[in-house]
Amino acid sequence: MNFNSTIPEINKKLENILIIGSGGRENSLGWAIQKNELIKKIYLSPGNGGSEKIKKCMRINLDITDKKDLINNLKSLEIDLVVIGPEIPLAAGLGDYLRKNDFDVFGPNQDGAKLEYSKSWAKEFMKKANIPTSKSWEIDSFEEAVKIINSSRDPLVVKADGLASGKGVFIPKSKDESIEATKAILNGKFGESGQVVVLEEKIQGPEVSIFALCDGEKYVLLPTAQDHKRLNEKDEGPNTGGMGAYSPTPLITTNLLKEIIKKIIKPTIDELRRKNIDYRGVIYFGLMITKSGPKVIEYNCRFGDPECQTIMPLLDKNFVVILQKCAMGKLTGNEKIDIANKVSGCVIATSKGYPNEYKTGFPIEIGNIDPTDCQIFDSGTSISKNGELLTDGGRVLSIVCQDKDFDMAFEKAYKNLNEINFDGIYFRNDIGHQVRKNISKEN
Repeated sequence: MNFNSTIPEINKKLENILIIGSGGRENSLGWAIQKNELIKKIYLSPGNGGSEKIKKCMRINLDITDKKDLINNLKSLEIDLVVIGPEIPLAAGLGDYLRKNDFDVFGPNQDGAKLEYSKSWAKEFMKKANIPTSKSWEIDSFEEAVKIINSSRDPLVVKADGLASGKGVFIPKSKDESIEATKAILNGKFGESGQVVVLEEKIQGPEVSIFALCDGEKYVLLPTAQDHKRLNEKDEGPNTGGMGAYSPTPLITTNLLKEIIKKIIKPTIDELRRKNIDYRGVIYFGLMITKSGPKVIEYNCRFGDPECQTIMPLLDKNFVVILQKCAMGKLTGNEKIDIANKVSGCVIATSKGYPNEYKTGFPIEIGNIDPTDCQIFDSGTSISKNGELLTDGGRVLSIVCQDKDFDMAFEKAYKNLNEINFDGIYFRNDIGHQVRKNISKEN
């Protein structure tokens, strides 16, 4: 993949990068950024057991809640760009504070992060901007919720209003399940994030992910992707943070993308500007392609995980220049990303019991890995005192491969997965089933 060769460089130092976060998303961002020859050092805080396997990357333990000490550390490290990976620091206003102290930050301020950390606010945002989405109700009373659910024709989708690590959405098969999910959330399943519940009408169609790198006014689109949220094969089981993904998705045709830009992406950015929100970061559009057209399921204020791991290997060395230009509010509007003749697939290896209770601390054995257009991004790992790689999260490893078609990419991914083992390892064998032709023969 190559960025448009006309992208102008910014006459500002771009050598030392700080990436905040500890997952596969942050490791893949570091992997993509290190390709640029301008970059000398990438610090990941706190990072994970695989962060320092990436060229130019090192882990650093910064306390982002001790703001004075954080600023002193960033100055001593001569940080040129801060990339904030997870949603919680963004929702807490870390971007605001760093910008006030003259750091360039890729990641929105607290007001922009509200697109993700308040689903009820995002729903009102979409209504005001006439952005297509499902009908919804925001409630804080169980009795009121029961009335709405029982009066609806079909079971309603139930969402915790606040942040819930991708696990706060329930898609019930019956009204009773809708009521039970609502009760669990209002009774504290997600703490303060569940003080308000958003009920939504079910809409039907495939889900896709679109990412816009935004400088507050202009934007650049990344390759499209499709995530697999359900735990089990055939898209069954509970919602997770993501069990795998592929990019680009053929579901998004040129004409459909034009429609999405016209009806969703541009109106979103225009509404942010009308609200005087200077949004500098990535806007994740979780869309459902319905019979009546694309509709927004949710916004995120960060790169998706595992979509980020899937997309990053498709980007060339100038990706970090785009991030810097967004952080500075300096996009020209002419930047474009051209995808080479390759596709990318990612499969997540998880701990037994995820997304519910699971145990960690198990040794990870990695055998004979095919490195050709393949990456293993650690997601939830740590290093023991004797240097052994251990499981340290629900989603443990992201196995990503590229090739000329999806069958070949996923064949390599699963071949590599078979060389990896830890106690309780679990993964879906049907990731990318929408685009794989030989899925029944491979596994």
